[in-house]
Amino acid sequence: MGFAQTLKELSSPIRRQILLLLRHGRLSAGEIAQHFTLSGATMSYHLTQLKKAGLIFEEKDKNFIYYELNTSVFEEVLVWITQFMKKENENEKD
Repeated sequence: MGFAQTLKELSSPIRRQILLLLRHGRLSAGEIAQHFTLSGATMSYHLTQLKKAGLIFEEKDKNFIYYELNTSVFEEVLVWITQFMKKENENEKD
């Protein structure tokens, strides 16, 4: 998925909440779902969108599916955003 699609997926408040939960470490789909009042199908949809955007990894372990952050995608987004920040030594041009 491209950069624009990754930013689109980040625009969803539910997906951002899921990502915040995962910053503490990997969680199963059930552990993530406990924090929301969403149907299983809706939670699955949000997790699938995050996975397609490359923002999370999925790992199957016996009967459970665990999710964790893909921090490299966040690093790419930060690098892209920081290019728009004005450098201290850059001349002002109005």
